[in-house]
Amino acid sequence: MSLEGRKAPDFSLAGSDGKTHALKDYKGRTVILYFYPKDDTPGCTKEACGFRDHFKTLAKHAVLFGVSKDGIASHQKFIGKYKLPFTLLSDPDAAVMKAYGAFGEKLMYGKPVQGTIRSTVVIGPDGKVVKHWTTVKKAETHPADVLDFLLG
Repeated sequence: MSLEGRKAPDFSLAGSDGKTHALKDYKGRTVILYFYPKDDTPGCTKEACGFRDHFKTLAKHAVLFGVSKDGIASHQKFIGKYKLPFTLLSDPDAAVMKAYGAFGEKLMYGKPVQGTIRSTVVIGPDGKVVKHWTTVKKAETHPADVLDFLLG
């Protein structure tokens, strides 16, 4: 279910930078939340490194956060290993992911399972979702798609 045109669900999550980040803290700015299953796994690493490689340009237009169920220690290790220049948020109970449609039933090797659905939202300065990729098919090329949308 797309959230485009709707008010973005509020969130307040612990970040890899030691701070708590809430949507209200970024009022008046564009925010990108990309939801991914697990730190340091092949697809998630390709996606994170893609966002890293486009970060200088992305950061001129938006605040970028990666969100997964992983804990802060895992996030910090992931950031260190791949020199990620953005904050990763920890959503251990998947409450924020569920609010954004990024957690639920998905197919894994043809079988239905409960888990994180790789997806991304762009929240405009007014707090409304302006773009929602409900399912990201190609993790490695997705960051370029997000940048293209922002530069649009």
